Amino acid sequence: MFDIDLLHSFVSVVDAGGFTRAGEKVHRSQSTVSQQIRRLEEAVGQPLFRREGRRVELTGAGETLLLYARRLLSLAAEAKAALGGVPAPVVLRLGIPEDFAVTALTGVIAAFARAEPQVRLEVRCDLSVALTDGLERGRYDVILAKREPGAGPVVAAWPERLVWIASRDLPLAGTQDPLPLVTFLPGCLYRERAIRALEGAGRRWRIAYESPNLAGVQAAIAGGLGVALMEAGTIAPEHRILGPAERLPAIPATELFLTRRPGAPAAAQVLCASIAAFCDERCKKAA
Repeated sequence: MFDIDLLHSFVSVVDAGGFTRAGEKVHRSQSTVSQQIRRLEEAVGQPLFRREGRRVELTGAGETLLLYARRLLSLAAEAKAALGGVPAPVVLRLGIPEDFAVTALTGVIAAFARAEPQVRLEVRCDLSVALTDGLERGRYDVILAKREPGAGPVVAAWPERLVWIASRDLPLAGTQDPLPLVTFLPGCLYRERAIRALEGAGRRWRIAYESPNLAGVQAAIAGGLGVALMEAGTIAPEHRILGPAERLPAIPATELFLTRRPGAPAAAQVLCASIAAFCDERCKKAA
């Protein structure tokens, strides 16, 4: 039932988020990966994925199998290493917010990878809600994400200052009615904070532009498509902070937090220390 090759393809589809990217990861065609998943589903006797176009989500059976599949693959790698006399690589899976992926944190992660060559570091960027869910489901060993302040014990946490921003050079969007919003996709903490605050202040709003990544949001703001609620550290030179004159409500701070999965490889503690040092310094500079 549990063919190691099939389990490898199964885990690759989960980690890559789809069959095409999984095929690239395991150096097989999409059709081959799809056939392997069908064979595994036939062996298990239950569907493992729900397919919606190019998107795939795990079923309940898939969630259960994922935990065992990772353990079986890890054991197989250990056995191969023991018989071959070569230490098995330590796989460490890190999840980070997209707006950190394009800043100096990338350098911290790269430095860790160079200092720990025995660790195979896998990094994925996503919304905080997906990162938190992924940690709970065993898809990540370490995550850096956003949340409401004081929402539970973590390795470390730092306050975030949220501000309303618009284009520096184009006509002001902050006085428009309804207010055009530039946001990340649904599930983003900043998006939810902005909508709740505007409705609480009696301001009408509409989604003018939404993007899954920071670059898209920043470009839309600079182009004058609308107003966005962003962390102060992500403001670009072509943006400007809006003030009380635009009747935009003040927003309480959110929190950036770092945590690791119970049972994560020992290297996770070293990675957490590097990321925490970076965030500590970043917080001091912002104060």
